[in-house]
Amino acid sequence: MERVSTGIEELDRKLIGGYPVNKVTLITGIAGSGKTIFGIHFIYKNCLEGRKCMIIATEETPEDILYQASLLGHDLKPYYESGQLTIENVFENRSEIVGQTRYGFKPENLDIEIPSLIELISEGTECLVIDNLGTFVLHVSTKKLKDQFDALNYLVRKKGCTALLIMDESAHNMTHQLAEYSVYGSIRLLVKENSYLGKMERYMSIPKMRGTPISPEMYIFEITSEGIKIHESRGGILAE
Repeated sequence: MERVSTGIEELDRKLIGGYPVNKVTLITGIAGSGKTIFGIHFIYKNCLEGRKCMIIATEETPEDILYQASLLGHDLKPYYESGQLTIENVFENRSEIVGQTRYGFKPENLDIEIPSLIELISEGTECLVIDNLGTFVLHVSTKKLKDQFDALNYLVRKKGCTALLIMDESAHNMTHQLAEYSVYGSIRLLVKENSYLGKMERYMSIPKMRGTPISPEMYIFEITSEGIKIHESRGGILAE
């Protein structure tokens, strides 16, 4: 199976070369767990390799994303300015709606259904990140939501994209983790106290990646000035 790099060397090794090409991978986790940074690694590496990339951003402006990437030593600005990287700014549309409603933002006022995101994808896009999909799910019925996840997964693959769907853990849990059934693979991020060391640590697991021999282990990772650094498994460290 053909792969594209995740942009994280250790993760590439665990996935036998990277994310499966023309498939959809879901990344979930709480705020601050590193979800967006996983997306930045993926986009930066594939911009370097000459692929046409796109980010559909629902919570940050293009300027915020470019700045965050620069802090990790990943300068996306030249690719953005040349058009090799497109950042679709759904964030501003949401912000305008907030200003138009007396009581603030309401999900039902954001007239975008999940499958219609496909209309935002630039022609020829090879690598895609949608961050954060949780924005669109909380007002949709369970049955309709499963159909929408299936439709988005199918349409993204039909477009020829290798895609990361990023979703916050609260929305993922509130929607009964339905997105995980539709996608080809999933990565879960966790922040938890290490009772042995008395400090908080970040963990990653890969519960699902079709066509890939994966370990059920939890891996500790750090967010450094150069981005994500994944360490080897620490065995039963998560045991209560």
